[in-house]
Amino acid sequence: MGSPWKPLFFLSIIGGLSDFAGAVAARPVSYAAVLRMKADSSSVLGSRSRPRQQHGGGGLGAPDWPAFSSHPLSALSVLGSQEDYRSEESEEFGPVFLQEPDDIIYPLDADEKRVVMHCEARGNPPPTYSWYVNRTEIDPLADYRYSLVDGNLVIANGSVISDYGMYQCRAENSFGAVFSREALLQFAYLGAFSGKARGGMSVREGQGVVLMCIPPPHSPEIIYSWVFNEFPSFVAEDSRRFVSQHTGNLYISKVQPSDVGSYICLVKNTATNARVLSPPTPLTLRTDGVMGEYEPKIEVHFPTSVLAARGVTVRLECFALGNPVPTITWRKINGNIPKKARLRKSQAVLEIPNIQLEDSGTYECKAENPRGGTAFKGHLQVYTLPQWVRMINDTQMDSGEKLQWECKATGRPRPTYRWLRNGLPLTSQSRLEVVNGELTIHKVLPMDSGMYQCVAENKYGAVYSSAELKILASAPVFVNNPVRVVATLGKDVSLECKPRASPKPRITWKRNDRRIQPSKRIMLLRNNTLKIVNSSRADEGNYVCRAENQLGSAEMTASLWVKDAMRVELSPSRVEVTVGESVVLSCKATHDTSLDVAFQWFFNQRPIAFQHDGGGGGGHFEFIQTVRARVRAKQSSTVDLMIRNIFLRHAGKYGCRAQTSADAVFSEAELLVRGPPGPPGVVIVEEISDATATLSWTRGLDNHSPIIAYNLQARSPFSLGWQTVKTDPDPVTGDMESAMAVQLNPWVEYEFRVVASNAIGTGDPSAPSRAVRTKEAVPSVAPANVSGGNGRRHELVILWEPVSEEFQNGEGFGYIVAFRANGTRGWKEKMVTSADSTMYKYRDETFPPLTAFEVKVGVYNNKGDGPFSRVVVIHSAEGEPKEAPSDVKAYSISSSEIRVTWKPPSPGPGRPKGYEVSYWRDSDQEESGRKQRTAKNETSMILMGLEGNSVYLVTVKGFNSIGQGPATAAVTARTRRTPPAQPPNNLLWIQEGNNVSLSWDPVKAKENESDVIGYMVLLKQEGRSHRQVTRTINPSTMLSLPEGGTYIIEVRALSEGGEGAVSSQVRLVTSSGVRAKSSQRSVHGRPRSRTWTTLLLVLLVPLASC
Repeated sequence: MGSPWKPLFFLSIIGGLSDFAGAVAARPVSYAAVLRMKADSSSVLGSRSRPRQQHGGGGLGAPDWPAFSSHPLSALSVLGSQEDYRSEESEEFGPVFLQEPDDIIYPLDADEKRVVMHCEARGNPPPTYSWYVNRTEIDPLADYRYSLVDGNLVIANGSVISDYGMYQCRAENSFGAVFSREALLQFAYLGAFSGKARGGMSVREGQGVVLMCIPPPHSPEIIYSWVFNEFPSFVAEDSRRFVSQHTGNLYISKVQPSDVGSYICLVKNTATNARVLSPPTPLTLRTDGVMGEYEPKIEVHFPTSVLAARGVTVRLECFALGNPVPTITWRKINGNIPKKARLRKSQAVLEIPNIQLEDSGTYECKAENPRGGTAFKGHLQVYTLPQWVRMINDTQMDSGEKLQWECKATGRPRPTYRWLRNGLPLTSQSRLEVVNGELTIHKVLPMDSGMYQCVAENKYGAVYSSAELKILASAPVFVNNPVRVVATLGKDVSLECKPRASPKPRITWKRNDRRIQPSKRIMLLRNNTLKIVNSSRADEGNYVCRAENQLGSAEMTASLWVKDAMRVELSPSRVEVTVGESVVLSCKATHDTSLDVAFQWFFNQRPIAFQHDGGGGGGHFEFIQTVRARVRAKQSSTVDLMIRNIFLRHAGKYGCRAQTSADAVFSEAELLVRGPPGPPGVVIVEEISDATATLSWTRGLDNHSPIIAYNLQARSPFSLGWQTVKTDPDPVTGDMESAMAVQLNPWVEYEFRVVASNAIGTGDPSAPSRAVRTKEAVPSVAPANVSGGNGRRHELVILWEPVSEEFQNGEGFGYIVAFRANGTRGWKEKMVTSADSTMYKYRDETFPPLTAFEVKVGVYNNKGDGPFSRVVVIHSAEGEPKEAPSDVKAYSISSSEIRVTWKPPSPGPGRPKGYEVSYWRDSDQEESGRKQRTAKNETSMILMGLEGNSVYLVTVKGFNSIGQGPATAAVTARTRRTPPAQPPNNLLWIQEGNNVSLSWDPVKAKENESDVIGYMVLLKQEGRSHRQVTRTINPSTMLSLPEGGTYIIEVRALSEGGEGAVSSQVRLVTSSGVRAKSSQRSVHGRPRSRTWTTLLLVLLVPLASC
C-alpha cells in the first residue's frame, strides 16, 4: 500500500510552482530557478527583519545536529514545511516587489501590437497596482489602450509620441504603498531615405571628399556602412577611407581614380536588424588637373566632452583629409592611454573596453603628413549609477521608541537622497527629521506605521530601498505554552520568558503560587530569563512566568525535569594508519532511558555530510547505524564511523556529538595518516657554474614517516620532461636541505625541483625553481658523421651533422673545417660561423678529380676551441664521364617497343651515375627526338610508345652530378608492323558442365599489318582478380571453368607486332556440380546465312539426347 502523503507532496510542489508562475512570466528560467526563487522569496518575506532589496541569496544553513536518520528530508518534514509556509502566509505585511519593470525597446513593426510592462509584488492583504508615466498617474478608464493584467501594464497600439517615457509601478495594501524603480520605454523604428535623387560629387584626384549619409528617422542607434557601385560590394575602410559611426558619413582623405563610382549609404537598426539603402551619390574626377599636396584637416572627431557609463566600451573617432594621406596618433594628456585600449580602423578609432573611473581624462588625436599636422583634444568623463552600500530593513517598534534609519549609496556624481512614506515625500517636521540619507522619528506613534522608501539618485539614475515600519500595541501573548525543559544534573539551566507584547510587559516568576525571590543560586536576568545555577532534583517542578502591560496580562508554565549527565566515549582516541587503509571510530553515549539521543560526526570541526560525501569525503565515509543497550535506568547508544581507503587529506580531528533534550556532549579523536612525503618547500638556486648548480630547499611534511632521501630533477628546453640529475653527495639523504646537481650542460637554461621519499613511497614534487642558465664553457662535443664527396668539378664537399644547441656551451658557436690532401703535412682550416651549417665546399682547380683528402671538423665558441671529429678520407668531385658506353644494340620487340642494351665505359674518374638514351625517327631531326634516363646504373632500356613499321636512331650517353659524357654513335632499329586491327569474329562455343569448346573465324592480316602467328584467349571470373590465359595457333580451343560462377571470355590475334584487337565478350554462367549443354552464336556485323544456324541445330540434337 502506497504512502498516503505522496499525493499531498506532489500537489504541494505543483501548487508552489503555480503560485509563482506570475513571477517568471515572459522570462526564460528553468524549473530549478523557479523553485530556488520560491524558496528564497518565502524565506525573505517571512522574516520581519529582512532587507527588502537584498537581491541574490544563499542556501539554507545546515542544522546544528541531525536526527539518527541520515536521510536528507522525510515526507513529514516536507508536509511540515508546507504548514510553516501557510502559517507564514497568514501573517500580514506590506507590499514587497518580486518583479519590477525593466527598460524596454519595442519594435514598432512587431507582429504583436502591444507592450507589456511587468510588475509583481507580494503582500498580505494582496496589493493593488497603479502605474505612472513621467510621474503622472495613468488612468486605464480614460484611455482604452491601457489595461492592467494582475500587476502588469499592457499598452495596445503603442506610439512614440504618446507612450515614450519613464514608467513606475505603485503597489499598495492596507499597510502602505511603495514605488518600483523607473523603467524607460523606447520604440525601435527605422524610416526610409528620401527618394529624391542625390547630386554627384566631382573632385580633383588627390583631393579629400566627404559623402553625406543623412540617415532617415530612427530609434535607437543605427550602424552605418557604405556600398560601392552595387550591393553587396562594401567600401573597405583603411587609412584612406573611413566611415564614421557618429555622423554616418564616408570620408576619403585622398581621392584616387579607383574611387570613381556610385556610393550608397546603408543603415541597420541595432534593435530590429532592419536595413535601408540611400539613393546613390555619384563620385567623379574633374579633368582640370590634379590636387597638390596639402596639410591635414580633421573632418570628424569625438566631442569635446564625452560622457560614458562605467563598464561600457567607449570608441573615440578621429579622421583627417590630406595629401599625402595623414597618419593618426593618440595620447592621453597627463597620463598614459589604458593598456586595454585598442586602435581600430587604421588608428582612426581609439577603443577603450570596460571603461573605469581611472580612464577619465583629456585625450588628444593628432593627424600628420609631410605638409604639416593638426590636433584635437576632448575630455572623457566616466559616470556611475547609484549603488547601495547600506539599505533600510523592516522594523517593529513599541510606541514611544526612537526610530533611526540610514541608507547610503555610491555613485558619480555623488547621489542625493529623498524619503517617501507610502509613496509620498517626507520632509523634516516636529518629531520627524530628514538629513540626506538619515531618517529619525522621535517617540514613534501607531500613525507612523507604513511603507518607507529611501531613494538615492544622480542625474543618470535612481535606486530604491524599501522597508516596513510597524508600531506594535498588544497585550502579552505566549506562543508556546506550556513548555517542557530538561536540564542536566549539576549544570545551570535557563527558563526563558519571551511573550509578544507592546509596550514591553512587566515580568514576574512564581513557583507553587509563590513569587520567586532572587538568590545566589536563582537569578532573574535582564532579559527576564530565570537562571538556576547547579541544578538538582529538588529544582524539578512547574515555574510560572506572568507578563503584564496596560493592555492585558498572560501566564506561561515551564515544567523543569533534571536528568543525570550523559557520558560519551569515542574510541580509539588516537590512531595511526597508512594511506589506503581503513579505520572504524566508535562513539558510545550513556544517557537517561527517558531521553532520545542523536549523533553527528565532525571532521576538523565541520559536519560530515554522508548523503553527499562529495568534495572532502568522496565516498570514503560511512555512518554505521546505532546499537542500543539498556542497563537499569541507563541506556547506551553506539554509532560507528568507517573511513575507507584513507588519503592524506583525511588526517585530523574527528568529533562525535551526542545530543539529547537535556544536554549535548562532544568528544574528539585524532587520526594520523602515514603517507609519502609532501612536496618540499621553495627550491632556490644558490650558486651556478658551467656544469653544476647548488640547490637548497625547505623540508616538507613527512606525513608521519621519516624522509629517507631526496631526488633532484631538472628540466631544460632540450629534455623530455623532468629528468633525474646526478648529485654531489650521492645519495641526498633525508636530513639534508641542500645538494649540488652535477654533470649539467654549459649555457643551458634549467629549472630544478626536488622530490622526497620515505618508507611509504615517493611524494609530490616541489614547485619548480626559477629558470637559470649555466655559465659558458668551451665546447666539448665534436660534430658527428663527417662525410662528403660529389659536388662540381674541382670541388671538395664536406658534410657533417650539426651540434645540438644543448651542447654548444655558449654564444658565438661555429665550426672549424680542417682538410689536407693525402700525403701532405699542413692542415687548411676554414671557419664556418653559422651554428646550423651542415656543409662546406672548397674549390681548387689545381687538384685532379677524385683526389683523396683527410678531413676533420671541430667546434668553437666565445670561450675557445673545442674538439675535432675523427679524421675521415673524402674524395673530391670526379668530373663528368669521359667515355661513351660501348656495344650499343637496339632491336624491335613489338610494333611500339624497341629494346636498347649497352656496356658501361671503362672504370676511372668520371664514373656515370646513370645513362640517358636519345631516340628519333630517321625522317626527323635529332633535336626533335625524345630522351629517357635510367633510374640507376642500368645498362638496358625499353623504349615504348613508338610508331609501327618505322626506323628509329638511338644514342646513349653517361651522366653524373657533374655533367654528361659523350654520346655513342647512333644505331638503328625498325619497329615491327602493327598487329591486325580486325578482332576475331563469330565466336561459337559448346558448354558441357565446366568444359567449354570455343571456336572463331581466323583473322587475316592486311599488307601493312604483322602476320597472325596465333591467338590468345583470356578467361576471367566476374568479381575476382584471377585470370587464365590460353595461347593457341588454331582458331579454336578447349577451356575448363574452375568453379561455378559467371565467366567472361575474350579472344585476340597474336602477331610479331603485338596483340590485335579484342573480340566481343562471351558471358557464361555455370553452377558447380551441374552438367549443362548449350551453344550460342555471337553476331558481329552482318549475320551469316541460315545454313550455319541449321548446322548448329543439327550438332546440338545428339548432344541433347546424351
